[in-house]
Amino acid sequence: MTQAAFFVLAALADQPRHGYGILREVEELSDGAVQLRVGTLYGVLDRLTADQLIVLDREEVQQGRLRRYYRLTDEGLRALTAEAERMAAGASAAKSRIAEGRRAPGPAVPPPATGPGLAGGIA
Repeated sequence: MTQAAFFVLAALADQPRHGYGILREVEELSDGAVQLRVGTLYGVLDRLTADQLIVLDREEVQQGRLRRYYRLTDEGLRALTAEAERMAAGASAAKSRIAEGRRAPGPAVPPPATGPGLAGGIA
């Protein structure tokens, strides 16, 4: 699952949202790390709809413009949950490895060279 798809599903986890609302929610959920462009968002929405992870919830006219609201399906919730668990497991494994690396003795570092350098000169 792409990062964009993950955050779009996460944005729809609590309530249906329209395109602009999804863009804002994705940016907020990712602390600004993911800023989707409109074209990218609608490509992701099309793929998630085709995969039956989201569905069109309703359409409303606001100030003469049509707003489409999308919502997560049960399958979308399962996919989001599975991906969140996969990511958490990966983060946990990485944190464990980092902690192990900090406890392990580092490689022996040779003392700095003194005397002539590679070309026979003084370094």
